[in-house]
Amino acid sequence: MNNYRMGTKCVQAGYKPGNGEPRQIPIIQSTTFKYDTSEDMGKLFDLEAEGYFYSRLQNPTCDHVAAKIAAMEGGTAAMLTSSGQAANFMALFNICECGDHIVASSSIYGGTFNLISVTMAKMGITATFVSPDATEEELNAAFKPNTKVMFGETIANPALTVLDIELFAKVAHEHGVPLVVDNTFPTPVNCRPIEWGADIVTHSTTKYMDGHGAALGGAIIDGGHFDWMAHKDRYPGLCTPDESYHGITYAEKFGKEGAFITKCTAQLMRDFGSMQSPNSAFILNLGLESLHVRMPKHVENGQAVAEFLESHPKVAYVNYPGLPSNKYYDRAKKYLPNGGCGVVSFGLKGGREAASTFMQNLKLGAIETHVADARTCCLNPATSTHRQMTDEQLIEAGVPAELIRISLGLEDKEDLIADISNALDAIK
Repeated sequence: MNNYRMGTKCVQAGYKPGNGEPRQIPIIQSTTFKYDTSEDMGKLFDLEAEGYFYSRLQNPTCDHVAAKIAAMEGGTAAMLTSSGQAANFMALFNICECGDHIVASSSIYGGTFNLISVTMAKMGITATFVSPDATEEELNAAFKPNTKVMFGETIANPALTVLDIELFAKVAHEHGVPLVVDNTFPTPVNCRPIEWGADIVTHSTTKYMDGHGAALGGAIIDGGHFDWMAHKDRYPGLCTPDESYHGITYAEKFGKEGAFITKCTAQLMRDFGSMQSPNSAFILNLGLESLHVRMPKHVENGQAVAEFLESHPKVAYVNYPGLPSNKYYDRAKKYLPNGGCGVVSFGLKGGREAASTFMQNLKLGAIETHVADARTCCLNPATSTHRQMTDEQLIEAGVPAELIRISLGLEDKEDLIADISNALDAIK
């Protein structure tokens, strides 16, 4: 499938039915798999043969969909997880252990920031956060002898900053560590971070990949380029025998192309069990089949709404990298030439009261914590997810009281603009 274009990969990659087999990826809704002899099953436990024995680790439906996403991202191996949060945790924890250090962009999804700064800190893994606009010298200064990985988001949620992937990858590789990039908002339709130097890519497949608010999920994709054995002293988990799995050395047995995902599956999925269900994977695949058609429409709607908001007298500012006035416009043109996503954030001049009035008067935009859906959804953090904070605390958190985040769906842009205009007119 590597020679085909994105649309063909969205529709056909990952699964090729044989003669008389189901045309659609089948849902293998089974926890276990039967073998004729203990020796046959033993080969699976020794990683000497391909196959399935328990769906907590692997399932055929999930593997077909993961293979499709790997093809879309240009990776060599992939796996599905129960959520995007699980994908980010497992991608990082597959590399790090107690005593290690992470360098991460400060402009990332709040849940991921908390995962790294609080939860993983309790596990003895520390972090230094850097601006997505940091210079090469500033990025270099964040590294320590025990740094094992660098992390960022292509387009940050909800700040909509755009990561300089090429620079972050250059610095990471100069320090002998891989770069992990969360590519949820652009999807591989609009950006393929591996082509810009990223080593591992993660997704919350709950968002645009599913696209219909139907199934939670995540994905991890290995670019297959990072040479673990060249840095074997830094990565003992991949480059020394795993005594919990028959003494296998993943980097030796599976090479650059397969070591990361094999270890993540055989070790972390075994122990944490955060597998995506076969039914959710089936639903995800239905979304993937139309992703290349949907993303241009999301971008079209996001661009149109951002331009409308920027010209409205009641709007104080608009964050959208597709606007020429945006500080990330040139960077977005480099990494996201076809546009990024349909999420726009903006602030209202009337502050908290104006934001509340706006939200109450939307008709098409549903008030939800969700984004990246076929239906437009909207959120004012100050009156919902961050309502426990004072106005001063909201400013410190980067979500001031007047901030609105709107995720433009697949509706007609004229109707969306009319709905937003009516909600703005209600502000006195």
